[in-house]
Amino acid sequence: MKLPVSTEWVLHCAAALAQLEPGTSVSAVQLAAHYDLPAPYLVKQLKTLVRAGVFTATTGPRGGFRLARPAHEITLLDVVEAVDGASAPYECREIRQQGRGAAPPEACLAPCVLAVKMAEAHEAWRASLAATTLTDVVATLPPSAPARTRRLLSRPS
Repeated sequence: MKLPVSTEWVLHCAAALAQLEPGTSVSAVQLAAHYDLPAPYLVKQLKTLVRAGVFTATTGPRGGFRLARPAHEITLLDVVEAVDGASAPYECREIRQQGRGAAPPEACLAPCVLAVKMAEAHEAWRASLAATTLTDVVATLPPSAPARTRRLLSRPS
């Protein structure tokens, strides 16, 4: 499975917002500069997180993006599914029943073992992301990281 590069962007932005004081907003321009990302494209991704209820956005001079809920209530799965959707990356098209090597229909009464294994892997991946909150991520950062992130993101862009 290969996720788009924007998934990395939003995961890092969410982790950065989780390091800030509750209620602190950061502009898309600040986040883009913080990670050297193209602001117009990042804005689209951040708005997707707002629509999904992961971030909130405010306008005005003190506006920007912030977490919509406490960091301990937002999982990595919430962030990933907000921008990439929840559908499984593997779709079995039953090619075992096609072509010269087609298995007879009576041999295909049970679901395809490959489809089953791929679904199991996808569910394990989802469970792992669902079990990890932004608070968990921040807890694994070097102790100086949150203060550094707060300092850097509080500067005007």
